[in-house]
Amino acid sequence: MEQNNPKMPITAKGLRLLLIGLIVMVSGYILMMGGGSDDPRVFNYAMFDFRRMVAAPIVIILGIVIEVVAIMKVFKN
Repeated sequence: MEQNNPKMPITAKGLRLLLIGLIVMVSGYILMMGGGSDDPRVFNYAMFDFRRMVAAPIVIILGIVIEVVAIMKVFKN
């Protein structure tokens, strides 16, 4: 086992993938926003549309997968 390795454990490609994964996850959370009601006595069915119930969770999971790949993959120079 090598001690005092001067190389960074994360490469530029890995860091780029981490940032891309973060952007994808944030965009998923942005897709999930909205659908509330101004009047608490009125139920708004807009919160159960395709964008909030299907698309946003898939985008967030895709971002998590990108993050895991960025952390676990060994990039060769």
